[in-house]
Amino acid sequence: MNIDFSKSAHGLIPAIIQDSETKAVLMLGYMNEEAFAKTQATQKVTFYSRSKQRLWTKGEESGNFLHLVSIKNDCDNDTLLIQVRPQGPTCHNGTDTCWAEENQPNYGFISTLEQTINTRRENADAEKSYVASLFEKGINKIAQKVGEEAVEVVIEAKDANDDLFLSESADLLFHYLILLQAKGFQMNDVIEVLKKRQK
Repeated sequence: MNIDFSKSAHGLIPAIIQDSETKAVLMLGYMNEEAFAKTQATQKVTFYSRSKQRLWTKGEESGNFLHLVSIKNDCDNDTLLIQVRPQGPTCHNGTDTCWAEENQPNYGFISTLEQTINTRRENADAEKSYVASLFEKGINKIAQKVGEEAVEVVIEAKDANDDLFLSESADLLFHYLILLQAKGFQMNDVIEVLKKRQK
């Protein structure tokens, strides 16, 4: 790996720290050549502390180490993306990230949709919200809707209309997310089961 430490007057380059599982950005630190070498040797992320003026292994005092998974160099060879397995909170303030965000898996629009479903379940009027009305009718009605949508997906899969197939697939996924929440789960719970099955 060709890293250009000479671009900074102090021989420091930024190191972006990312959780290898959740992909959340945890923090930003700085490395010199010695910190980089120690990180590789110990498999625990080590920075050069500008305030302490010395090498600093994250977790050396708190025990909240950042266990190295991979290191990537950017196109200009002067910024690192370091994927880690965090051991405890990353920020010195006790939060998961230095932006006070929870280090939770995020599945993009699916996670946003899960949040919307939860908001409608807790706050919406059942007369105005389809989601709220389903939760009000209970688990049997929600499960029934998932069954109906699954059958419609199978029917459309046998035909040649891709638009209808995708539309019914979206309906199935939407109602399945509702069913998961009705049972007290999220998509991540299902993904964790799939991960355990991976060989």
